[in-house]
Amino acid sequence: MTYELKGNFFNNEFTQPPFSGPEAVEKWITRTSPADLTKTLWKCPIHYGHAEEVVDSATRGFKEWRKSSIEDRISYLKKYQEVLITKKEEIAKAISLEMGKPYWEALTEAGALIAKIDVTISDSLPRVTSKVYNDIMPSTNGYIHYKPIGPCFIIGPFNFPCHLANGQITSALMAGNTIIFKPSEKTCYSAQLMFECLAQAGFPSGVINLVQGDGEIARRILKSRDIKAVFFTGSKDIGRSILKQTHEDLGKLVSLELGGKNPAIVHSDVNIDYVLGELIKGSFLTTGQRCTSTAIVPIHRSICNEVVSKFHELSKKIIVDHPIEHNETPFMGPLVDQQALDSYLLYVGMAKREGLEEIMRGKKLEKKFDGHYVSPSIHLAQKWDDKSHFLSSEIFGPNCTFIPYDEIEEAIDIANKTEYGLAASIFTKDHSLYELALRDLDHGYVNLNRSTVGASAKLPFGGVKNSGNYHPAAVTTIDACVYQQASLEILKEEEVDLNNIVGLKK
Repeated sequence: MTYELKGNFFNNEFTQPPFSGPEAVEKWITRTSPADLTKTLWKCPIHYGHAEEVVDSATRGFKEWRKSSIEDRISYLKKYQEVLITKKEEIAKAISLEMGKPYWEALTEAGALIAKIDVTISDSLPRVTSKVYNDIMPSTNGYIHYKPIGPCFIIGPFNFPCHLANGQITSALMAGNTIIFKPSEKTCYSAQLMFECLAQAGFPSGVINLVQGDGEIARRILKSRDIKAVFFTGSKDIGRSILKQTHEDLGKLVSLELGGKNPAIVHSDVNIDYVLGELIKGSFLTTGQRCTSTAIVPIHRSICNEVVSKFHELSKKIIVDHPIEHNETPFMGPLVDQQALDSYLLYVGMAKREGLEEIMRGKKLEKKFDGHYVSPSIHLAQKWDDKSHFLSSEIFGPNCTFIPYDEIEEAIDIANKTEYGLAASIFTKDHSLYELALRDLDHGYVNLNRSTVGASAKLPFGGVKNSGNYHPAAVTTIDACVYQQASLEILKEEEVDLNNIVGLKK
């Protein structure tokens, strides 16, 4: 095996589950690299008995961490950042081997971990700094204090196994909460590397906690009344399951960052070569395994044939290969696992059965290494079909479907058709069309002349409809890590004549 997992982290140490005796581990997760199926990366023991101990650790840690000063919290996060800098390449390599994204892209993710610390301090922290309202009432000042919620349970995704969870972890810690992090069972090692950096920063006991395992261990932690906030990044179906498990606990805040079926509207006045570059990134980066990946392209009928043809030619130039061991730097690595491969090929077949025109066929590719490699796929639908399962579903693979339109209102209607509302783009030189899109698109992120992928950490990030539940991430993650406490303070006592109180006997 390539990597060793150290177990779960609680009470400030890594603890392996028992491997013998009546409580011995019986269930394991074995991870092979999606880029080379002959390579076993690690084996993860699943021990449900640690769930309660992890929660107890976070609960005890919160009692002290909530009292810590902002200066102390910043100091610990800066130490964490210093360790991340030394581990950047190691984390990137683990991400590449575990989930398949090219090494150059994984380096970008590892770099984002480092940058996020500064953004949290400079941009998120001011959002939860106490506010004062002088003379809000006679002789009275008003205050808003932002109080930490309590132990936070953070469930991470596989596609950005470190970056997305890191934003939630840093915001929760900055706000004074303790955290329990459960990474995707597909990316346990890269998450462990990131967590080791947290551990080396020296946080007090119980402040940071890690649990590895499957959905069942997540369910056991979710049901604890001591967990006060849940952050989940992943599929719509699991997000709904979390809501069902937690809806009766009014003391839990649940923040969901879910999927998307993201549209990019292309109007008739664009620079076509520029748009092609943005569409290729939006549709096929990370092998289409981004919640913000471009999936639907409403395109003005006058340029549809030209753009589709040129996009097809450009897509055929995409290099698909091993994320690290390659001769030419790949644009795409493999899909994350066999289930993702099967699902992708199923959708490609579904498009054909539903009558969409196949411009480029998605298929499994044979490469030097046996892995889950596929070609991108491109489809053309002459119009939107409400009955089409293919058009409405999140594929989470490298697919792009073009749909021609005549009027901009038609394009916006197509963009709003799906159950999702995460990211959208419009390409045009007419700013009034962009303003129309901002008004009418039901999406949390709307870009002008930029692809749907690649958000800024200094802006809110999240969706509406089935893409989220109104707790956007990125800079605003910290908003879901606190509750607001109001207070009125009389600064100077005045003489009171008790005989003047209305309703008392004289």
